[in-house]
Amino acid sequence: MIRTIVGKPAVSSPRSKLPSDLVANSLAPKLLAGDRRALAKAVTLVESSRTDHRIQAENLIAEIMPHTGTAMRIGISGVPGVGKSTFIEAFGAHVTNLGHRLAVLAVDPSSKRGGGSILGDKTRMEDLSRNPNAFIRPSPAGQTLGGVARRSRESILLCEAAGFDIILVETVGVGQSETAVADMTDMFLLMLLPAGGDELQGLKKGIVELADMILVNKADGELIDQAKRTAADYHGALRLLSKGGNSWSVPVLSCSALTGQGIPEAWEKIGTFHESLAKAGTLAERRAHQAKTWLWDELIAEFAHRLRQDPKLRDLLPAVQEAVATGETPAPVGARKLIHAFLKD
Repeated sequence: MIRTIVGKPAVSSPRSKLPSDLVANSLAPKLLAGDRRALAKAVTLVESSRTDHRIQAENLIAEIMPHTGTAMRIGISGVPGVGKSTFIEAFGAHVTNLGHRLAVLAVDPSSKRGGGSILGDKTRMEDLSRNPNAFIRPSPAGQTLGGVARRSRESILLCEAAGFDIILVETVGVGQSETAVADMTDMFLLMLLPAGGDELQGLKKGIVELADMILVNKADGELIDQAKRTAADYHGALRLLSKGGNSWSVPVLSCSALTGQGIPEAWEKIGTFHESLAKAGTLAERRAHQAKTWLWDELIAEFAHRLRQDPKLRDLLPAVQEAVATGETPAPVGARKLIHAFLKD
């Protein structure tokens, strides 16, 4: 049953005050009741790097876990300018009109120099941000590889616990490294531009090989025919690829986020794909594999964090980094030296 919540605008501010005094026992019931303010605070909590917040966040995730796993998780990627945000707004209007509740986790690129991000998705999705059945949360990608925020997985679980049955993860759209989104979603949707280059050249990119569906956007005006030709070219070229053991034939559709043409057809294909995964038992297998990937990602991140903070390495770490930077020490040798010192009693 779809729960409808009306009230405040759907966009939450990632710069809201951190809920340092909240614990899982007080936040979880509000979250499970569909309180969007509680959801915004919960996402802020899991995105915090403070030690006390991380403990609270882990307790919160553990408490709401039994209420997760029921949503359709969709990752969306594509080069900048392909129209991802415009598509999401049109797509969101369509599915919410059908009675669904949509959460959008939009990852903004962060500056490698200053670390800041624009976080402008609430302005790019102005209509959807006012939709009472939609929740938009922009988050900075930070230094996370793969085009997704470090805590995107936890944010997905929080949105599911709050009653959202469709979760969209929009990646930063900067290229091949964004394949990480496939490790946290059920379906990977790739958006392309009409006449976006030779289709076989594009198929060399791992991001295309991971796609469960391809949408050629901006099929409007003078680009309608070109978009249809591009879709046909990709459809033909995809026959050369085999998605080991997967009987799903990757559909390639043209659409216009501007006019809405092709949006209902895209949603129908998404539903068919999700149903096929569930019936075949592949959905459970995929999510189990993703959970293992999440475990290893957390182990690696936690180990790196503790290594940087370890007092035994306070003097050694800068020296090794300098030696590697000057070419005096190869990086593998430096890494092994640090790990040995870290593990030494």
